[in-house]
Order: sequence, then C-alpha cells, then structure tokens
Amino acid sequence: MKRLKIAVQKSGRLHDESLALLKDCGIYIDNGRDQLKASATNFPLEIYYLRNGDIPQYLKDGVVDCAILGENLLIEKGEGISIASRLGFSKCRVSLAVPKTFKYSSIEDFNGKRIATSYPETTRNYLDEKGVEAELHIINGSVEIAPNIGLADAICDIVSSGSTLFKNNLKEVEVILKSEAVLAVSPKISKNATKILDKISFRIQSVLQGRDSRYVLLNAPNEKIAQIVKILPGMKSPTLLPLAEEGWSSIHSVVNRDVFWEVIEELKSAGAEGILVCPIEKMIL
Repeated sequence: MKRLKIAVQKSGRLHDESLALLKDCGIYIDNGRDQLKASATNFPLEIYYLRNGDIPQYLKDGVVDCAILGENLLIEKGEGISIASRLGFSKCRVSLAVPKTFKYSSIEDFNGKRIATSYPETTRNYLDEKGVEAELHIINGSVEIAPNIGLADAICDIVSSGSTLFKNNLKEVEVILKSEAVLAVSPKISKNATKILDKISFRIQSVLQGRDSRYVLLNAPNEKIAQIVKILPGMKSPTLLPLAEEGWSSIHSVVNRDVFWEVIEELKSAGAEGILVCPIEKMIL
C-alpha cells in the first residue's frame, strides 16, 4: 500500500511538537535515532527527518507529499506550496531588531543600514513595501551576533520569547510577520496520497479542536436553566440531565479555552454550582 510521505524538522521544538501531534492522532512511529526516515506502524505514513531550510524544496520537487514546518519558512521559500491546516503551535514572529543603544524612532531609520538576516526575501519585501533602502547580509546561522562583531547595524530574524535578543543586547523594534506551524502540501502530490492526507487532516483537526476546548459540567436550579443556556455556546446546544434532587439539573457543554474564564465567571453569577472542567482529548464535529 502506498504511504504518505511527510517531512518534519529533524530536531528542535518543532520536531518534538510535530511528533507529539502525530501521536495524539493515534499514529505511532517506529522512530530510530539519527535516521533519515521512519515508518508508522499503524498508518500508511513515512516520515522524513530533514533540515528545516531544505523542506520547501523537497515539497516543490515532490520528494515528500506534505510537511509540518513554520509558516515563516513557507513565506520565505515556499512559493506555489499550499497550506492544508494551521496547527497552532511553535508560534513565533519574524522581526527587525537593533542594538539597545540604537535610538529607534521609525522604519525610516533603517535607510542606508546593514541588516543581517536568514530571511532575505521576507525582509526585502517588507522594506520595499515601506520604501526603505537597506543593504542585506545573508547569514545562515547565528544572525544575532552580527551587530556585535560589526557585520551589520541590525538583524531580521525569528523571535519566540525574545531571550536570544536580550542575551545579545538587542531590542525588537518591528514585527514583519507572525508565524505558526502549518501542514503544507506539495504541488505534485498524487491522488492516492491526497486520500491519505485527507484522513490525517481529519485526525489533526479533531485533536486541535479538542486542545482548544474544555468540557464543562455544572449543576443549576431549573429556574436558572434558560439564563445559563444563553451563556453557554455549546456545539449545538447544551445537554440537560435531571438530578436526583427535585428542581435541579446537570448541564453539560463545551467551551473554547480562549473565553473559558469569562464564561465561568458568568455562569457563577447566573447561579451555576458544582462546576467541573475536563480536558477534551479529541473532538469530532
């Protein structure tokens, strides 16, 4: 049986989170250390462990059918490659940063300056859009040291927590784009591989929706049900079950984690009691 070929970063945070997602999808990898590829034991999937910067070219050439990689890399090198799903993890941003001693006021301050970056296309497009002329120095590696060794006046690089900038006496001044992990698809993917991709995409969406939601159970007097139901969004509508104590009911619903605490506060004010909250492993809509 044909296997879907998927590329993931060979090491690092994105690698770990990608494999964790596949595991949550019920896909188990026969994963040996320092291997180029490995196969799933219970799903028609073959994983290629590749250098992050090489993955877009492998997608373009059809060597792999799909890949989990950062959207920032796709914007830089992935012209013609489509996104099947946004995955919501490995969030970062591509930003311009300058030494802390640099008195920055606006993007025009970069005119005539030297900028070190691993993202020349992204940087150039942004500067052109802002009408700024700057000299780009392309570096594959530790971009953040460039100002300290006199190679550049500023840098454009990915930023997650900002700790690397802080250690190198740099400050973030412009955010060019925000990025997260995505499931990208090769323009040369076959029909058979697309069918397998649809199956894995379905599992991924179920896992991601579960991660973003919480299952809420609560007790409420019957006269408060109408008010409480208006607060709870639910998947269609909340589930109501009568309690052994007359005049009371149990209400079950699903709440998005982004608005979870606001909803809980409203429920308490509306008369809800005994509120229980449970994580959701997967959610099939």
